[in-house]
Amino acid sequence: MQHLAAKKAAMRSVFGSRGPARAVHAKAGASEGHASASGRTAALPRRVILGAGLATALVAVPLASSGPDSRAAAASPADGIDLERRLGEVRYSEAEWRERLGPAAYDVLRREATERRWTSPYNFEKRAGTFKCAGCGSPLFDASTKFESGTGWPSFFQPLPGAVAEVSDYSIIFMPRTEVRCRKCQGHLGHVFDDGPAPTGLRYCMNGLALSFEPVPGA
Repeated sequence: MQHLAAKKAAMRSVFGSRGPARAVHAKAGASEGHASASGRTAALPRRVILGAGLATALVAVPLASSGPDSRAAAASPADGIDLERRLGEVRYSEAEWRERLGPAAYDVLRREATERRWTSPYNFEKRAGTFKCAGCGSPLFDASTKFESGTGWPSFFQPLPGAVAEVSDYSIIFMPRTEVRCRKCQGHLGHVFDDGPAPTGLRYCMNGLALSFEPVPGA
């Protein structure tokens, strides 16, 4: 018994009374230009839909994630932007948004719906110009960054500097994604993935209903 007590005392001296401790760290940061994936940082999940029995087992997954689907563009209170409540510089009541946008665009921009693939005429838009937010008119993408992704949704490899915000999206269990919003009005645009072309390797997969297009005069 004395030998056992001495052994336990020695273990406590190494690990402490509670044994070895572990810590899970989450990164948070800002990214405005989105020129490359290397400058992106992880953020806590915007929303997590979990069964009560799974919550304990899965809660560490988004916190520990540092992959492409945990990127986020942070916004400070000084920016006048609240990512959690989806409030941007341009703000309207839900009734006003419905009236301004119409049912289909409202569902996409304000309720995060996804349009059916190959239904947007912007899939076939080839002219030079600027793609803007259909909600507030803020410029989002130069047409020169658009490419044929074969997905059925308008796709771009890079947004204009400071044009979008990216928020971790855990609305689908076991399939974390990165939501892309218009930074100015916080309207839902689509998602970004790491399977795009050079020079960024990114694919901004956008809903055509969330966009408007302004061609270069004479294009």
